[in-house]
Order: sequence, then structure tokens, then C-alpha cells
Amino acid sequence: MRVTDGIFYVGVNDHEVDLFEGQYHVPNGMAYNSYVIMDEKIAVMDTVDQAFGQQWITNVENVLQGRKPDYLVVQHMEPDHSANIPLFLEKYPDVQVVATPSAFKMMNQFFSMGDGVNKISAANGETLSLGEHQLHFIFTPMVHWPEVMMTYESIEKVLFSADGFGKFGALDAEEEWADEARRYYIGIVGKYGPQVQNVLKKASDLDIQIICPLHGPVLRENLNYYIGLYDTWSSYMAESEGVTVAYASVYGHTKAAALYLAELLRNRGIQVAVYDLARDDMAAALADAFRYSKLVLACNTYNMSINPFMNDFITRLVEHSYQKRTIGLIENGSWAPVAGKVMRGMFEKSKDIVFAENIVTIMSSMKSENEAQLTALAEELA
Repeated sequence: MRVTDGIFYVGVNDHEVDLFEGQYHVPNGMAYNSYVIMDEKIAVMDTVDQAFGQQWITNVENVLQGRKPDYLVVQHMEPDHSANIPLFLEKYPDVQVVATPSAFKMMNQFFSMGDGVNKISAANGETLSLGEHQLHFIFTPMVHWPEVMMTYESIEKVLFSADGFGKFGALDAEEEWADEARRYYIGIVGKYGPQVQNVLKKASDLDIQIICPLHGPVLRENLNYYIGLYDTWSSYMAESEGVTVAYASVYGHTKAAALYLAELLRNRGIQVAVYDLARDDMAAALADAFRYSKLVLACNTYNMSINPFMNDFITRLVEHSYQKRTIGLIENGSWAPVAGKVMRGMFEKSKDIVFAENIVTIMSSMKSENEAQLTALAEELA
């Protein structure tokens, strides 16, 4: 695929993977992106996952048309982008590898690189000239690994954004960008909002016409939409008004309360997303918890604590710096309900969390008084 007159896409689609990073469901696969910049000197931008090395090399050769690359620019050392560095160096031993000092350290950890590799240690703000194309290196530590850099090509105004602006899904799958990009961002990058904000500030000084991420499609039009979503996500603001209802239930009574509340909210015109934490995609539940302005957690008491699936969910929320939200609580217990207290305690170090005043306590199964409590909670949330 031709990105511009001088920049070509040479990535691959992966439809074999079922869990990205061993935990994220990817029903439409993944794309591992790589690019070639053709000029007086040639730069290859990143490699791809180990399983697709030969396919990627063939893609690169088809673009090179017999020429040899001068540089391999390594922006990110995660193996889905760096695994084929040794294969590339075997094919092109004279190429110069350009990376941050931290990336070279990781390279030795992953591959035990020999002394014969031609290395260029990039500096933040440094420029590498390919002829007409000019590559400007921008260090972006902790977006989302410490060695990461992005690269801005100033002639064709292209930002090579590493994992930034990426999404789940192969490039030959048609799907809404925002849903899978949100799930990708919240799950993988979401903890590092302040670092993403720093990158967005740097990007605001650049004239960006095209964004080339390491996952997902090349972004060409309406870039303010994508950048705006990243600004919202990384500042931990709600993307939309609405309520995510997440429940963990053993015998169905807690589930009944969660669904009853969801229906009350919908009847009041509120956008609602409901998740059974034992069965639904945890990453999707996490993404919608960040997407909407309010969250309701419904959980049974379990071993004088909370249901393991709810414990997992709240742990993920807290690890991803969940903040600036209103949370409602529904607890259930047949003799000593403590789920509400435990759930609230798990957020004690979270910023700007407001808990709804109406806490619903169910003793075994829903009664008329619980319906009244749920109605009061729905009114408060609405």
C-alpha cells in the first residue's frame, strides 16, 4: 500500500491470534504495521511479529525493487514490532539500526546483539536526513514502554506514532475505529494518561497530515477526531454521559438487581452498558467504564470479601488510574454483606471518585424494599 509518494506500507495481518498480549480478545485479528520510506537513502520503520517474518521481508523486498535499505528505525521494542530485527540484520547486515539508548539496552536483552551491529543512538529532537525526507525523533517514554520514540517526517507531514493511535483488528476487517481503539487504548496505554498528554502537547506544534501507527489503519482524514478522543481518554474525562453497570453474581439475585437498575435508567433516557463480569469481555467492560460518566458495581459477598471477577475488574480500574467518575454500589449477602465496603475501599487511593449516596443492600434475594432502593439510586444517577 502506498501511503504517500515516498512512503509505503509493508505490514501484515494476523488472523491466527486469539488473545493479544495473552489477554485481549481480538475476534478480527491484529495488524502489525511497518513502513518503508524511499529516498536517496531508505529507512524501514519497525518490524513485525515473529510469526510473520518471511511475509514481512517479502513485502519489504517488493517495495525496495532490488535496492538495499540504509536504516532500520526501531521505535518500540515490544516483540510484536521488534521480533524480526535479527532476521532483517541477517538479510541486510550493513543496515544502520536507529533507536533510543533504552531500546538498544532492551535489544540486547531480547536478542543478545553482537558488536558488529551498526548502531545510531537517536537523541530526542534529532533529525535524520534521507535526502528529501527528514525524520525528526520525538522521545515518548511510557507511551507505553520506557524506550519508545515517535518519528515525524516533516516534508510529507507524517507522524509515525508507535503504539499511539493504534487499535485491535486486522486491516482487512471492517469495523468502527473508535470502539476497538478505545478498548486498545484503555487496556494497554490507559495507565499512562499524563505521558500521553505530554505527547499531545508536542504534537500540537507539528503540522500532521497523516498518522502511521504500529497497529490499525493509517489515519488520513479528520485527524482532529482521533486526536480529540486521545485527549479525552488521556485526561480521564468521560467521553459520553451514561452509566456502565457491571455485575458479578452467583445464583442470579445480584444479576436481577443489576438488570432491574439498568431498565430503570433506560426508562429515564440514560445510555446504559451492562456487563456480566464472569462471561463478558473484561476489556470491553473496562473501556466502557472509562467511556461513560457513571459506573455501578453490583456484587455478592464472597468469602467475606467480593466475587473474584469483581475483584479482578476493580483491580484493573484502579491500575488504569480510574478517576473523575461517580460510582454506585449494589451489594448482596445472605448473612454478612460486606461487598459494598470492600468495593469502596478498593478505590481509596483513586482520584476524584464520588460515591452515590443510595447504596443498595440485598439480603439473599430482591424484595420490594430493594426495588425502592434501586429506584432511588436510578433517580440519583439520572
